[in-house]
Amino acid sequence: MDGYFASRLHHQLRAVVREFAEREVRPRIPAMEAARTVHRELSALIARQGWIGATISSEYGGMALGHLAKTIIIEELSRVSGAMGAMVQASQLGVAKIVHFGSDEQKKTWLPAIAAGECLPTIAVTEPESGGHVLGMSATAVRDGDDYVLNGRKVFVGNSHVGDLHGVVVRTGPGSKGLTAFLVESDRPGFRVGDEESTMGLHGFSFGELYFDNCRVPAANRLGDEGDGLAVAYSSSVLYGRANLTAVSLGIHQAILEETTRFCEERHRYGKPLHELPSVKLKLGMMQSRLMTSRLAAYHAVHLLDAGMPCDAELMNAKLVNVESAIDSARNAMEVHAAAGLFTNRPIERYLRDAHHMFAPAGTSDVQLLRLAEVALDTAKGQWSQRLSEEVRMVSAS
Repeated sequence: MDGYFASRLHHQLRAVVREFAEREVRPRIPAMEAARTVHRELSALIARQGWIGATISSEYGGMALGHLAKTIIIEELSRVSGAMGAMVQASQLGVAKIVHFGSDEQKKTWLPAIAAGECLPTIAVTEPESGGHVLGMSATAVRDGDDYVLNGRKVFVGNSHVGDLHGVVVRTGPGSKGLTAFLVESDRPGFRVGDEESTMGLHGFSFGELYFDNCRVPAANRLGDEGDGLAVAYSSSVLYGRANLTAVSLGIHQAILEETTRFCEERHRYGKPLHELPSVKLKLGMMQSRLMTSRLAAYHAVHLLDAGMPCDAELMNAKLVNVESAIDSARNAMEVHAAAGLFTNRPIERYLRDAHHMFAPAGTSDVQLLRLAEVALDTAKGQWSQRLSEEVRMVSAS
């Protein structure tokens, strides 16, 4: 499978990220699990490797390697730490809005800094009362001369406490044409980050609340035109969010299988390794099958995305398959570990907790199934992957 989708460059990238993750990330995991708070230093160290710039063009100092490379980076970090894989995937959402909707000046200002690891971007869409219903948001931006004044609250913002530049979608008018996106620097007056709250998993990663209290932002910080906010939110979620969360799930899934096979080789029952028991062997076989299918779905989807081909359905399916499979395999792993899996001296319970964090963002499994049903019924309303690839071609030709 790797041989079909991945080039020698991808294999080299995987080796570099894996070595880094084992050397720099794994030793820090006990401290992250104990503190249950964002790990700023490690987030910054990872950013400085240049990996946030995987999809940023070389014109702006990025790696220009595309979505498959981005998937491999996130996957390998997540194999060691779901939290740090989540950190990179959330930053990539922040990259998407600038790459696809930023002005020339915004790209020149921010993309080189992001590629160099000097700026961590976020995207902030969700609100407490609207959840995944984007059109239900109530945070506002009101034009005042050369500025906009933002008021409201955003929740579940990935990299909330380490982000330097927040991509915020708010209301500038009624209906679907009344959403607009802005770039808001973290040091702007009227902006603040909420208190860190303890979560079930992903310890070391932050996804908290942002508050805007008469936060004044220059009109030059607007992404696109007034009314483009819905496109910013949806395209970032569909093209980047689903692929990124797929990659985190894939890395966690790989770790689950590796840890479980290691456990089965170490433990003996009836004078033989645990994996000699037929019931255990069947579970290992199912986990291997799920992982192979999940990786195929993940790589195929981003391969199409890199090729500029319509692939919204493939991205939905990849997220669905990877999230559900990782959670199912985590449960099987806990069954194999039995009581041993309940203790924190082994990482399997961490993998189970972290895997559940991938379920809701960018659409729950039910949302993916509803959208896939629309594909089956031929009632889907266009494809974001096709729209943006056409825009990229138009820009390249001009």
